Amino acid sequence: MLEIFLSSAGIAFVTLFPLVNPIGAIPVFISLSTDFEPDYRAQQARKTAINVIIILIVFFAIGELLLQFFGISIYVLKIAGGLIVAHTAWEMVTSKSKLSSEENTESHSKTDISFTPLAIPMLSGPGSIGAVISLSSHQKDILSYTGASAGIILIGIVSYICLYLAMPLFKLLGKTGIGVLNRIMGFFILAIAVGFITEGLKAVFQIK
Repeated sequence: MLEIFLSSAGIAFVTLFPLVNPIGAIPVFISLSTDFEPDYRAQQARKTAINVIIILIVFFAIGELLLQFFGISIYVLKIAGGLIVAHTAWEMVTSKSKLSSEENTESHSKTDISFTPLAIPMLSGPGSIGAVISLSSHQKDILSYTGASAGIILIGIVSYICLYLAMPLFKLLGKTGIGVLNRIMGFFILAIAVGFITEGLKAVFQIK
């Protein structure tokens, strides 16, 4: 039983970590919270992590219902999700920001950045949401559901740690270091996207 729980938690965490990419959110968080007091910055990091957990858990819980409601097969979702994830990965590899100039301008005028733009679309964006919906379709019992949910919560905790320690991490790694890590992460995300698309195409066209 413990093995099933840990396996489900591990799969969820490993699948979501590169997609959520809390390390890549550090420069944006620092930029948007420059004028915040340290205590308020820490509060925003905590609220962001909670929002990420809530968003991903909700879509994980209702994933199969959404697929049934819209009449979408899990394999079609994987193709669509793979394309979105590939686009996101390409932006990371080419160092393009996830936020548009309009979103970036609006974000700098906000005092609460924990829901938008940090939780959505930075951390729990379409790629992460598509991944948890896909994960929900592979859970067979309450133990595996609980394990996957624990993996999602762990992602939220890691996101909180990265944002809470954003300033010292940024000083340690520097803008160049974080940029390099972000591009490396983008490469792995691109590989995940190719896997999603390939798996979906094989199922849709019944390729062995």
